[in-house]
Amino acid sequence: MDVPHRSKSRGRGACLLTGQRWSSASSSAPPRFGPSGGAGLSAVQRFTAQIESAAAGKGELRPGYVLAGDEVFLLDRCRAAVLKAFVPADLRDFCLSDLDLAETSIFEVLDLAQTPSLMAPFQVIFVRNLRLLYTRGAKKEEFAALDRYFRSPNPQALLLFIADFLRIPSDTRRMDLDNKNRFDRLTESLGEHCGMVELARLTEEDALRFTVTTAQQAGVRIDSDAARELVDALGADMMLVSSELEKLLLYATDRGKITLGDVETMVLAAKQRSIYELTDAISARDRVRALALLQGLLNSSDAGGDMAIGHLYMLARTFRQMLVILEKNVRDSRAIWQALWQGFRMPPFAADDLIRQAHRYKSPRELTRALRLVARADLELRSSPPDKRLVLERLVYDLASETPPAAPPWASAQLTFESQNG
Repeated sequence: MDVPHRSKSRGRGACLLTGQRWSSASSSAPPRFGPSGGAGLSAVQRFTAQIESAAAGKGELRPGYVLAGDEVFLLDRCRAAVLKAFVPADLRDFCLSDLDLAETSIFEVLDLAQTPSLMAPFQVIFVRNLRLLYTRGAKKEEFAALDRYFRSPNPQALLLFIADFLRIPSDTRRMDLDNKNRFDRLTESLGEHCGMVELARLTEEDALRFTVTTAQQAGVRIDSDAARELVDALGADMMLVSSELEKLLLYATDRGKITLGDVETMVLAAKQRSIYELTDAISARDRVRALALLQGLLNSSDAGGDMAIGHLYMLARTFRQMLVILEKNVRDSRAIWQALWQGFRMPPFAADDLIRQAHRYKSPRELTRALRLVARADLELRSSPPDKRLVLERLVYDLASETPPAAPPWASAQLTFESQNG
């Protein structure tokens, strides 16, 4: 695999917005991917274009990038672009590292980046929990080490910092003060050396545009009412929208068209309603019904247990929605749209049900416990268990139980969740 070209000039890079050169000595801002209006999809497209260009030896690659924002869909697209460009499947174990600053110091991260790999020509290092560099304490030694590394980076390594503790709205001018201060600190400390990729949250219009454009690129036309129904039904959740759109495109390949009837038949009723029925049984502590609904959910999917991660994602999302509802004491479906932010809303048909389910819990602590159980199951599933169905069955049994189950000895103390109320 060819090593991508990287500029040798310190503190210099190409700004993808203007096409002009940027220098750390100038008064202009460091390069950012995405206009100030906050188009997250445009930011990802520009980032992907630079990654692909560098991989082909036609463009420059910066030694590091900061993926700033908590929009999971956009983070996944950035990661997929990097893996496609720089991580061959047969070398994945040798050239890809996923590190967490809760478990690994920044000094160890930089040591790894600086050490050439004997088994792969290029290293990709994702670094999570970047917020720990900005907690209390000066962290002078850590930032000094970062500065030293980026002044003479390893041209055979790429560092990608995941700053998902930031919430960047679709219009960055409306970013709240806390997030703005955090983003400014990121830019001041890492912006001189790293490309800043602003993963702004997507609006419903973004979701519609993505749906129509993706269909067109696949040679399929999607009716406007079908696109709107798909986005509305899935609460503009881009992870779900993209997944269901992929299935619709396969379904409509021969006809070249997706209609409203196709969306209603393939997307709406079954999966979304099944999850809310499952959480209804769980919140009512009805273990028998909950396990029966889980079996129906698994049996209705061709992939069966292979869809376990997807089911966990939807369960975690639903419990997080209930946590916000309970903490903000939402009791009317008319108020739920103010409590839940854009991109984190449920389909309209589920609003009243979810409010009722949330208020079955005595305190937010019970819902936090549920999220910890989901996180524990997620960790187990990603460890390749012999039976994925059994992991889900045990999870649902525990969720529907009154008495909290004892944590297994391998459970990590780091598995905690905090609600996002912004």
